[in-house]
Amino acid sequence: MATKLYIVYYSMYGHVEKLAEEIKKGAASVEGVEAKLWQVPETLSDEILGKMSAPPKSDVPIITPHDLAEADGFIFGFPTRFGMMSAQFKAFMDATGGLWRTQQLAGKPAGIFYSTGSQGGGQETTPLTAITQLVHHGMIFVPIGYSFGAGMFEMEQVKGGSPYGAGTYAGDGTRMPSELKLAQAFHQGKYIAGITKKLKTAA
Repeated sequence: MATKLYIVYYSMYGHVEKLAEEIKKGAASVEGVEAKLWQVPETLSDEILGKMSAPPKSDVPIITPHDLAEADGFIFGFPTRFGMMSAQFKAFMDATGGLWRTQQLAGKPAGIFYSTGSQGGGQETTPLTAITQLVHHGMIFVPIGYSFGAGMFEMEQVKGGSPYGAGTYAGDGTRMPSELKLAQAFHQGKYIAGITKKLKTAA
């Protein structure tokens, strides 16, 4: 039976979604792993989103808390809001109380990726503060550490991400992930997919 890895994200302007797509490619490159993209529900009205110049959502399916129980592992992605995950993703996690009571996510591996508006906007605080969501569910946080190699030490170009996971800078909203950031996202997908597969096989 295939190992199911769910890439679950919220993206307002497309930056996190771009990373998610690359993470899926990396995860799917691991034999025996079935990677699937999911979006969390939007909490803002179409009117508000229009005023914020947010583009229409893609056709990636909307996840429900119940869907999480079917996966063997996860990679969660979201933009930062004042150094923490966006309210949309937090609202989704707040709705997983039923899974918490029955401990259906306990022992499952989970990684984190993210987008910030600037270099000091939360590339480390966002995943760090998000770990509490995993801890209370008993999930196993899987950072990428420095497994990405030389790409982790790049100093000649602006690069998001950290040992916590892949990341990008949105700037004023027009700055999309560079090839290096996408390569890190691919690596994260492949890395966590491999670990998820090993844990499932060991079980």
